[in-house]
Amino acid sequence: MTAESTPISIDYDPERAKLLVGLESGERYVYVGVPGEVHRSFVEADAKDRFFQAEIRDCYPFNRLDA
Repeated sequence: MTAESTPISIDYDPERAKLLVGLESGERYVYVGVPGEVHRSFVEADAKDRFFQAEIRDCYPFNRLDA
């Protein structure tokens, strides 16, 4: 089974350690307390959707942003 990486937008505020993630569905989330090295690894990941699921989604507190 081949897993395709879905488009994910990433923005990061290093002063506040906040990671903003936009999903292909249009949903946007802000994750707090995310270290810079995790952000860098996310940006460099070949399969961003898998990295997001394994290393971010259930690992940091977050808020869903309104559209």
